[in-house]
Amino acid sequence: MAKLTGDEIATHNSKSSCWVIVHRKAYDVTEFLPEHPGGPAIILKYAGKDATTAFEPIHPPDTLDKYLPKDKHLGDVDMSGVEKVEEEIDDEERARLERVERMPGLDECFNLLDFESVAKRVMKGQAWAYYSSAADDEITMRENRNAFQKIWFRPRVLVDVGTIDTSTTMLGSKVSIPFYVTATALGKLGHPEGEVLLTKGAKRHNVVQMIPTLASCSFDEIMDAAEGDQVQWLQLYVNKDREITRKIVQHAEKRGCKGLFITVDAPQLGRREKDMRSKFSDVGSNVQNKGGDNVDRSQGAARAISSFIDPSLSWKDIPWFLSITKMPIILKGVQRVEDVLRAIDVGVHGVVLSNHGGRQLDTARSGIEVLAEVMPVLRAQGLDKAIEIYIDGGVRRATDIIKALCLGATGVGIGRPFLYAMSAYGLAGVDRAMQLLKDEMEMNMRLIGAARVEDLQPSMVDARGLISHGHILPVPSDMRGFAVYDGLAGPMEKAPGVGKEKAKL
Repeated sequence: MAKLTGDEIATHNSKSSCWVIVHRKAYDVTEFLPEHPGGPAIILKYAGKDATTAFEPIHPPDTLDKYLPKDKHLGDVDMSGVEKVEEEIDDEERARLERVERMPGLDECFNLLDFESVAKRVMKGQAWAYYSSAADDEITMRENRNAFQKIWFRPRVLVDVGTIDTSTTMLGSKVSIPFYVTATALGKLGHPEGEVLLTKGAKRHNVVQMIPTLASCSFDEIMDAAEGDQVQWLQLYVNKDREITRKIVQHAEKRGCKGLFITVDAPQLGRREKDMRSKFSDVGSNVQNKGGDNVDRSQGAARAISSFIDPSLSWKDIPWFLSITKMPIILKGVQRVEDVLRAIDVGVHGVVLSNHGGRQLDTARSGIEVLAEVMPVLRAQGLDKAIEIYIDGGVRRATDIIKALCLGATGVGIGRPFLYAMSAYGLAGVDRAMQLLKDEMEMNMRLIGAARVEDLQPSMVDARGLISHGHILPVPSDMRGFAVYDGLAGPMEKAPGVGKEKAKL
């Protein structure tokens, strides 16, 4: 079959007939235009042209094969005559590129917050807005960090700490240190290799990678990037179509995933206003149709990739999940002791105490605070070994990991810091970020008087400030975190001259 030419495709450049090229193949997306969560304008910008550069960062490469009807797959394209969309370099982007040229050397990053500081200056605006955003007023995101500072150490002295062993076991797999790369969406917004780069970093340090449902890379790409007996878990947003969910789960098990983490705190994605506001600079932001402004610009990148999530997911579905896989099942996003007890009753293998990085329900409590509430109850009922408990959110130092383990966690998830390290410095950044955590872990275990992970006990921390006065007790100011934090902004005023015609009506 002859390849389509650029001239043929260029004629289909309107709402009535819209073809686009992605990865050297042509697709008819005319009927999809009204359904696109980001509005039709961004697609129409590439109508009749090559849309790969816009498509790739926020869609796995097999997306069109999976979700666009086969009769809309038009075939291969002879790229020699295809018009390229020239991306404009505005003053903001020019300034960003200048900052990239001046960015600090990797050896100047001494902790995870350093990577965030660099990433903030060198990432593209929309990517930074998506990665750094949280729900509503972002109180929970900040509390995730503050909560760790309400816990104080009670170090033991005169302990033989000549040799430190940071290794442990998580879901039956031996790992070098008790943290894992938790699932974060849209890795290619930060780096062209996306989640595959995180796979490589995790392998170097023998830590577990949790593969996100909403990755930029396909699931199989990420699995294929693993080496040897590298351990990977799957994070699952449950699809409204349970047959699709079944296929995803069973395919993951067949490919060798060692754990299924079902996200239970996202029946609807929260309002992430930095991400939402970034859409105002999108080509479709001010598109007016005759019937009114019907372009959905209210949700940003998050909403654009998550419309399939099932809000009816409930406890009654858990037995079905247990019936379709032998993988350990962990509920990700549990936030109260009653639900931990119910998780034990229904027979799942673990929970992640998490508020989704502060991206869902604002003023939800931090994972570490919930952990401090949960573990005494489990111990009192003899259930502290019945289930594995993980937390995530706000972990930036090895001392945070140690505090969580002292309180009873099996391990902790870390997400944004590795995205920032990857976005700024690529694989070398991820490698250094993980090594810095390992070095901190060894030093601080030695200082607290624990030679092994098993030595970390509740008696080694004072968490009274977290448990008794969790939301009112003053804490030392985290000046580094505050300096990096990107505060919420108000509406941006339009450039001179924009919107005058409308104002005259």
